[in-house]
Amino acid sequence: MTEDVAEHRELIIAGTGIAGLTAAIYGGRANLDPLVLEGDEPGGQLTLTTDVANYPGFPEGISGPDLVNNMKAQASKFGADLEHGIVVDVDDSDRPFRVEVNDGTVYTCDAFVAASGASARTLGVPGEDELMGYGISTCATCDGAFFRDEDMLVVGGGDAAMEEASFLTKFADTVYVVHRRDEFRAEDYWVERVEDHVEDDDVEILENTELLEVEGSPEDGVDQVVLAEHPEGHPTDKLDHEETETFEFDVGAVFLAIGHTPNTEYLEGTGVELDDEGYIRTKGGDGGDQTATDVEGIFGAGDVVDYHYQQAITAGGMGCKAAIDADQYLENLTGTQAASTESAAEADD
Repeated sequence: MTEDVAEHRELIIAGTGIAGLTAAIYGGRANLDPLVLEGDEPGGQLTLTTDVANYPGFPEGISGPDLVNNMKAQASKFGADLEHGIVVDVDDSDRPFRVEVNDGTVYTCDAFVAASGASARTLGVPGEDELMGYGISTCATCDGAFFRDEDMLVVGGGDAAMEEASFLTKFADTVYVVHRRDEFRAEDYWVERVEDHVEDDDVEILENTELLEVEGSPEDGVDQVVLAEHPEGHPTDKLDHEETETFEFDVGAVFLAIGHTPNTEYLEGTGVELDDEGYIRTKGGDGGDQTATDVEGIFGAGDVVDYHYQQAITAGGMGCKAAIDADQYLENLTGTQAASTESAAEADD
């Protein structure tokens, strides 16, 4: 039985964060008629940031949603079509690629850019959803400067938490690192850096402690948090234990640094190589094709590839590269197909 295909496109882009929208702008300008599928976080993580002060060209800053909406309008201006839909499956067993979205709609395409991002892990504690972007953040380099001279809380025990705590000492009165155990998972380098800040009274470690609640309002930001501490760690598993202490703690900002989950489930059945965490491995290096994956015609860009920088500007740069790489791939594909057709015609003669 022949499957119904809603539409064929030269280029399909998964994700409408900065990487996906930049790829859409460049793909549209290259007359690739790109279809952009929004994903489960339309606009990406930047929509959680109320003020973007470090994106070049906006000396007074710009809100995350405004920047994303401007880029959507720009992509549409150059011929990109933006549609609701979460990519749930990519089939690379044949050409063109088969792309299925969550409502069952199936598209085909000659080239595919995975720019579906990585979702910051959160705790799900009371106050988290209401105050995300209003005192709670998952990106210290994005938002740390907005809370200058405040006491700040960093949650986590890995490299990201140590790095963010070190970075925030530039702005904070005191940085408090909350970790549910008494040992960090971070590399010695980062632990030693934080310990140096502890000696300088810039950082204080709250070990065997977990965040239970964040209090405040979108208008006034974070007022305080509720923490739990148990001498043997993992206090949320022992809230009824007599040795567990629950207490309020005054801070002006909370940074969650407990990792990210790349949105790559739809690629797991393909030949695209993923690392142990699920991030896409791309060719990299010098010259063209830096965003290429192990599957010809599939490219990766933004936080779905980059677990280190995770900045809007670096995501945009990778989106630009992916569109240029895809355009070159499609040009080569067209040339190969034309040569094949010519050879077949000569054989018929």
